[in-house]
Amino acid sequence: FFFPFGLVAGSAMALKFVLLVNKQGQTRLARYTDESLSVDERRALEGEVVRKCLARPESSCSFLPHRDYKVVYRRYASLFFLVGIDDSENELATLELIHALVETLDKYFGNVCELDIMFHIEKAHYVIDEMIMDGAVYETNRTNVVSPLQALEAQIAQERA
Repeated sequence: FFFPFGLVAGSAMALKFVLLVNKQGQTRLARYTDESLSVDERRALEGEVVRKCLARPESSCSFLPHRDYKVVYRRYASLFFLVGIDDSENELATLELIHALVETLDKYFGNVCELDIMFHIEKAHYVIDEMIMDGAVYETNRTNVVSPLQALEAQIAQERA
């Protein structure tokens, strides 16, 4: 996957959080790279951001400021993908990252849906962890992200047989 603005592995893109939320506002997956937030602060942040994003009309821009973050979000089917970034980061690059994440989840799950995330949360976390490390985009190639997980599943299936 090509990022037109020249992101390379390990470049400093300060992603603070990734949230996957359903249309009712229930968080299905949360991954934070901002370690300064306590659990209560994270819960409050999620509630505020999710309410803001869900209340916006579909014709609105997919970027909104919130506290010290810029929140970039996009809806795919019944899931909203929300990413919090620093003020200095590129919103369009973040939209590309969201799209790459969705394509990677689609490749692994085959048209990812809310139930895939709910019942295979550890695999969804693995995909995000392979793509984003320490708040930086690390890998965007779908095959490179998904191959180790598929190999692990094949090995487990072989051991069971």
